[in-house]
Amino acid sequence: MPAKILVIEDEDETREIFLRSLAFEQFNAMGAKDGETGVELAIQHRPDLIICDIMMPQMDGYGVLTKLRAHEKTLSIPFIFLTAKVTMEELRLGMGLGADDYLTKPCTIEQFLSAISTRLRRNKEIREPDRSIERKPNTQTKPDAISEIFPDCPKLRIVFQFIDDHYQQPIYLSDVAQAAGYSPAYLTNLAQSHTGKTIKRWITERRMDQARRLLKDKARSVKQISEEIGYADAGYFTRQFRKLHDATPKTWREKNVL
Repeated sequence: MPAKILVIEDEDETREIFLRSLAFEQFNAMGAKDGETGVELAIQHRPDLIICDIMMPQMDGYGVLTKLRAHEKTLSIPFIFLTAKVTMEELRLGMGLGADDYLTKPCTIEQFLSAISTRLRRNKEIREPDRSIERKPNTQTKPDAISEIFPDCPKLRIVFQFIDDHYQQPIYLSDVAQAAGYSPAYLTNLAQSHTGKTIKRWITERRMDQARRLLKDKARSVKQISEEIGYADAGYFTRQFRKLHDATPKTWREKNVL
């Protein structure tokens, strides 16, 4: 069955464009012109995903999300805010209420559809974590590393998995956000609020964990280790290592490896 998508948007033209694009892609699409109607449709039809504008008369997007998260039938439906602009304060407010992501207007139809498809896929992976892990290559050899380094957080599981699979390559916040199906700004706040650390810090910590393992092999030079964990510049690796360990890789090896 096609996924049911509810679009809550008070601008008629924008709402109709979104609904037509969803119908063209074979989604079961429904629309609401205001927050109250949107809440009623959500409770009645229990869509697979809701996209809701923030700035609406009478009941705004925050009011819609608050009501849906308080209702048993709709509390777990993935919810994406649609907004012309978003501040850090608004991001934190939306996250606190239970929003899953933000989509900034104006956006292209491709961006709109991509956000929906990605969120539906990620939500399925969160509901079926064992199956999603089985589909990933080589994860059988790394469960201990993941469980030791990263906290158990369902919303960030795919994020940590991506970092663990790609930390040996040059990766950036935008890469991780795209893989996880979050906007970079939303992911930044999500990671900070759930772990107290940034995505960049988690990438660094994963690399440093591997660096400590490799430093135990005295046959490997610092330059070789640097390249193996994703740093082309050994000097930069040394500076990053010193920030976390208060010692250079060479000094750390002398103190910790017999």
